[in-house]
Order: sequence, then C-alpha cells, then structure tokens
Amino acid sequence: MSQTHTTDEQVFALFRRELSTAIVGEVLDQFGLGSQFLPIAIRPLEPRMTLVGRAMPVLFADCFETFSPSGLNPVFAKPFGLMLEALDDLRPGEVFLATGGRNHLAMWSELMTLRAQRLQAAGALVDGCVRDTAALLRMNFPIFCRGSFAQDQRIRGKVVDFRATVEVGTVRVRPGDLVFGNHEGVCIIPGGAENDVAHAALERAKRRPDVRRELEQGTSAVEVFAKFNTI
Repeated sequence: MSQTHTTDEQVFALFRRELSTAIVGEVLDQFGLGSQFLPIAIRPLEPRMTLVGRAMPVLFADCFETFSPSGLNPVFAKPFGLMLEALDDLRPGEVFLATGGRNHLAMWSELMTLRAQRLQAAGALVDGCVRDTAALLRMNFPIFCRGSFAQDQRIRGKVVDFRATVEVGTVRVRPGDLVFGNHEGVCIIPGGAENDVAHAALERAKRRPDVRRELEQGTSAVEVFAKFNTI
C-alpha cells in the first residue's frame, strides 16, 4: 500500500475491493490477534454479501413479558428496551452489531433495515436470527446472522445498552472497531489497527500469484512456503 488510507470511505473500499477475510485473518494471527473471528454460525444472509463498517455494538438481554412496570430498571418498562433509540443512533458507515440474551429470536427485520438504510448504515450483524427474509434479500443491504426465524423479540429480549463494549462468542467488540465479513466468516479488527492490517494483508495478497505460479510449475510446498511464508 503506497499511502495511508485515512478516511473510512477509503478504508472500506480497500477492504471490499482488495482483501478477503482469509488473508486478513492470517495477518491478524501474525499481529498476535488470534481470536478475532466471530462464531462460525454467523453467516451472510446471502453468500455474495460483504460487510465492511464500524461497529456500533448493541447489547440485548432476555425478558419474559412485554412490560415489567414493577421492575427496578426502567428500560424493561419499554416494549423493546432501547432498541429503537439504538437504531435511530446509527451513523453513516456503521454496523448495527447486536448480541446478548437468547439467539433463537428475530433481532432484525425489514422495517429496521429501512431505517438503517435511510441513515446510511453499512449493514447489520446480529448474534441471533432475522425475519422478513424475502424482503431483506431484495433490499441490497448487508446482513449477517445465525439464520432466519420469525419469532419476535418484543416479549423475549430488550436492548439494555448500545455503543458499549460487547462480546460475541469469544471476541470483544468495541465501538468503532472495523467489522469485515464475507461468506467465509466475520473478523473484528481493533480500531486504530486498520491501516497496519490492510498494508500487511495487501502485501500478502500480492504474493499469491507468484505462489500459485510456482505451485503450478511443480515447486514443492515446502520450498514455496520457505520462499513466500504462505501456502
């Protein structure tokens, strides 16, 4: 990479155009960040979707009725907790990244997508399910999830915080971290490390044609790895 990519638009375009999660994952390992992939069950709603954006973490908690007026937490007296506020707080280039509580319910929907698109969000990633799948597939909006399931969140889960640090599987996600996902998985790049990771990943990607050519010419895997440090 001949220059530092400083704007989010430049960073996002570079990841989307030049890099894969496989190569970025290798670089994260090289940097000592060996546990940055989200659980394998979190997949794109459609295999060709690519997700690149800044994390806006959203924390869900279980609930067991629509309203809990006798409880001590006023958030539980609201139908969705702080979900509507979190949705309205999305900024351009951000990913609504939700986790917490049960994951066998619909944490994302068609109407939420309409609002997120209006706010120019980069996509949605939920550690749970989505509903309205047929409509979502027509909307050209990157969505990653565990699957589709119609069961609504209203009486089962509420958002209790957002723009807070969360954990998805074993990965800690902070506001502003870079979310990069495709059909082979989703990795989280800590905020501030994007340029270093992108530079190293680009250098690694540039070596692949040479590696491929030598393998096609019959060079042994041992020799290729010794020369290029990749295989």
